[in-house]
Amino acid sequence: MDRVDRQILRLLNQRAALTADIGRIKGGAGVYVAEREQEVLKRLAAENRGPISSEALTAIYREIMSSALALEKPMRIAYLGPAWSYTHLASLKRFGSQLEHLAMASIPDVFGEVEKGRADYGVVPIENSTEGVVTHTLDMFIESGVQICAEVVMDISHCLLARGPLAQVRRIYSNPTAFGQCRQWVRTHLPNAELVEVSSTSRAAELAAKQRGGAAIASSLSAKHYGLRILARAIEDAVQNVTRFLVISRSNGDGGKLSGRRPASGRLRSKTSIMFSIKDRIGGLHDLLAPFKWYGINLSKIESRPSRRRPWEYYFFVDLVGHVTEPKIQKALTTLERECNFLKILGSYPIDISGGRVR
Repeated sequence: MDRVDRQILRLLNQRAALTADIGRIKGGAGVYVAEREQEVLKRLAAENRGPISSEALTAIYREIMSSALALEKPMRIAYLGPAWSYTHLASLKRFGSQLEHLAMASIPDVFGEVEKGRADYGVVPIENSTEGVVTHTLDMFIESGVQICAEVVMDISHCLLARGPLAQVRRIYSNPTAFGQCRQWVRTHLPNAELVEVSSTSRAAELAAKQRGGAAIASSLSAKHYGLRILARAIEDAVQNVTRFLVISRSNGDGGKLSGRRPASGRLRSKTSIMFSIKDRIGGLHDLLAPFKWYGINLSKIESRPSRRRPWEYYFFVDLVGHVTEPKIQKALTTLERECNFLKILGSYPIDISGGRVR
């Protein structure tokens, strides 16, 4: 066993030295490449013959890659905090624990840190399978110049946390999305409790830890961090409760246009996110979406948000399956760009199929 451990240690340091060499060659540019990371994890899972599980192998390599990124360049990751929020856990899942993770008070603060260069990347929630889209995140893309470079998909399981027993709970803290996911459980077990909305589940746990009669809907990791008791587990109403997060970075300077895009590897399924506004005419939206049907492109999501500049004008956000460099997507987007008022390509990135339950 000692001999094997020494061999593992030698190979880890050999890998780290290669990573440092690559970092010097790249000169700090493009340090984090989601496609390359996903390719490595996918290949390792396919080659794994056990007995270690592929899930455990992914967790191990997440930390190996995190250490490698730290060697290439000191990196800072901004996320919606405080610590141990679900967004923090998504940030750790994507980047590992060896980088500096910065807790932000709000989603606009995450965007701001990335735009100003004080953080290399940001992690924000975008949608939940039960409660739908996070409108604050969508609204930020309208004015911001950041790009989407990756997504993180996690199964979420909520707990009720408090200092005292269930009978003493008079007030429950959580964010609006978590309340929506646990609506039936709260109505059944604590119908008279006051519900207080806060910015995140970890902020809820922080507040519950400071007062008698207070409770929080949050993760079990928040309970450990803030010294709370877990009064109930898995209190979400839907068995499948999935939240999707986006990893954002500073714009590559192309203004969200079609040209100058790095080709996809072809080994991973990709997703492209775009936003556009339409000319006000009958059938306008139908006509703009038609090219995606012509070229056989699957639209996995479409959302609308009101413009802040003019009343009754809207921006549309669309996720489509495929990479922006694929010829059929280039053709569809070129047609769309000619007909709409405004088009911004928010990013192409690998589809995250890893899951991973968070309790």
